[in-house]
Amino acid sequence: MGELPSKLLEEALKLPPDERAALADSLLRSLEGPVDPVVDAAWRAEIRRRVADLDAGAPTIPWAEARAEIMRP
Repeated sequence: MGELPSKLLEEALKLPPDERAALADSLLRSLEGPVDPVVDAAWRAEIRRRVADLDAGAPTIPWAEARAEIMRP
């Protein structure tokens, strides 16, 4: 990391947590490319489906079990 980014980071770390989070969010969003409307619509539909499942009382998997499944080779 160059001198300017290091200085910026040093100053950013002095901010309160909520301001650091907002800054981090803005920086990450600046790296994203354009939103594909088809993909965005698909994700929104999936989120609605999952929320509906939860609201309907669908069974869930405990995080420890899900993580173990994800990490399994």
